[in-house]
Amino acid sequence: MNTNLKYRHELKFFVNAHQYQIISARLKNLLSFDQHADSSGEYHIRSLYFDDINNKALHEKLGGVRDRVKYRIRIYNISDDAIHFEKKIKFRDYIAKVKEPLTRELTEEIMAGRFEGLYVPAKPLFMELHDEMKNKLLRPKVIVDYIREPYVCHQGNVRITFDKELRSGLHSLDLFNKGLEPVRAIDENLIIMEVKYDEYLPDYIKAALQLEGLNRQSASKYVICRKFLKYNSWEDH
Repeated sequence: MNTNLKYRHELKFFVNAHQYQIISARLKNLLSFDQHADSSGEYHIRSLYFDDINNKALHEKLGGVRDRVKYRIRIYNISDDAIHFEKKIKFRDYIAKVKEPLTRELTEEIMAGRFEGLYVPAKPLFMELHDEMKNKLLRPKVIVDYIREPYVCHQGNVRITFDKELRSGLHSLDLFNKGLEPVRAIDENLIIMEVKYDEYLPDYIKAALQLEGLNRQSASKYVICRKFLKYNSWEDH
C-alpha cells in the first residue's frame, strides 16, 4: 500500500429504477449536487479504458484479484475542456486515484498508439504510462459511456453517484466522436450507485441509503462494457 496516496472506501450497488427514485429523493433533501452538475443535477462521462497485451486488468478483475490497477482517459460532456489520464488503484476495500491533465493533441497521439509525448521525467504517471505502452503494449480497449448524478457531503468527504444508461462504445475508440452511438451494456432498469467516503459514513446518510437492503456488487464498468465486444479477443491472444 502506497502511504503517499489518499485511499478511500468505495461501495458499489445495482439499484433498480424504483430504488433509485426513493434514494435520490432522500439525498436531494440532505446533500448537495456536485458543482460540475448541470441544472438537472447530471453530467456526461466518457472514459477510454486501456489494457496491456495480456489483458491484465480484465483477467485480474474476472479472476477476483483484490489489489489491482486500471488506466483510463476521461472526458466530460464529450468536450476537450478537461481531459485526464487516470490510474485507479484498488487495495483491499480501498481505492485511490492518480491523474494528470492531457492536451487534446497528446490525447490524439496516445489514441493513435504514439506515446513518445508521455516521456516527461517530471511527471511519474506519464513515465509509468510510457513504460507500460512501450514494454507491455498498453493500448485503448473500449469506451465506457454513461450519465452521472452526483451528490457530495463535506462531512466524511462523502460522494454518492448514480451512473445511468451505461453504454459500451464497442469497437470504436474515438473518444471525442459526438456521433458515436454506444450500445446499452446493462439492463435499462439498472443503475449503478457508488458510495465513496474517507474514514466514516455519517449515520444520517447511512439511514437514507439503507444499504443493508441493497445488493452490493463488484462488477466494473470496464469489464461490463468489454463483454459487449463482438469478439472476445482476450480469449485467443
